[in-house]
Amino acid sequence: MKQQAQNGTPVLTVSGLTVDFATDNGNWRALDDVSLSIRKGEILGLVGESGAGKSLTGAAIIRLLPPRATTVGGRVLVDGIDALSLSAPDLRKLRGKRVGSVFQDPLTSLDPLFTVGEQLVETISVHLNIDRGEAKRRALALLDEVGIPGAARRFDQYPHEFSGGMRQRVVIALALCADPSLLIADEPTTALDVSIQAQILDLIVRICDERDMGVLLISHDLGVIAETAHRVAVLYAGRIVEEGPADEIIARPMHPYSIGLMRSIPQIGVDQERLPQIGGLMPRSKAGDAGCSFSPRCGTRSAGCEVAKPDLMQAQFRRVACFHPALPRG
Repeated sequence: MKQQAQNGTPVLTVSGLTVDFATDNGNWRALDDVSLSIRKGEILGLVGESGAGKSLTGAAIIRLLPPRATTVGGRVLVDGIDALSLSAPDLRKLRGKRVGSVFQDPLTSLDPLFTVGEQLVETISVHLNIDRGEAKRRALALLDEVGIPGAARRFDQYPHEFSGGMRQRVVIALALCADPSLLIADEPTTALDVSIQAQILDLIVRICDERDMGVLLISHDLGVIAETAHRVAVLYAGRIVEEGPADEIIARPMHPYSIGLMRSIPQIGVDQERLPQIGGLMPRSKAGDAGCSFSPRCGTRSAGCEVAKPDLMQAQFRRVACFHPALPRG
């Protein structure tokens, strides 16, 4: 993991972000009072089990919510600009110029009917006031930057002519076209072979460092987060339950849910027939539900946990939303 970024300038500040889904049985609270920040040159890892709201958080930041989802509260500042109050044209500019996005399956981000070069030039031309000749030069430089061998030759090839890892590199190049200050990478390595995953993660770390960008890295893979992120935010049932330095949370988690996640990581040199697991299922909360959403699965809960939701409180070098956090030793 690379050294902690020193520049304190925030590129993303999310405060009280709340998202509801309309269902036949009333509104489901998918994100509940999510608050986080990312600075220049910093990678924040967002982790949690499937359904916790990780991908939805990334989508809500750039207002790409599913049809039945609605932002009902909060504020999202990207470079000081309130993304939730922008008009549709200004929002399109924000998505490409200030925020770049990389998703799990690169084929969903690439048009099979156009060459990768055409797609890069078009994206650059839309966001930057330069002619197509300069846009092509910039596109070739981006392909080279992300590690595409023979960029000039591959410029005129179609997405199906690239391997999965090379397609993801093209998508990263597309995300960098307008030199954004924030990159949202949602499970960017899940569909790739293990050896290719490491290369893509190394690329993201290098780009973050060289371009002084902020990165929101969304992943269910704690190994990925441990090797890549400066800080970690643990999400459970749409709420952040713990946030702080990656090495601290991975080595000495304080929230019972974080502890359960970390125990599920296989340990080198430890003979285990079965990995520990967290019993029960993650609930779907409604607006106004009382109590800690993790309490039904928590072994340290008390009566108070079932009637009140704990706020994120400062605890040593991190924030924890728990009435009974495990205090690290030493």
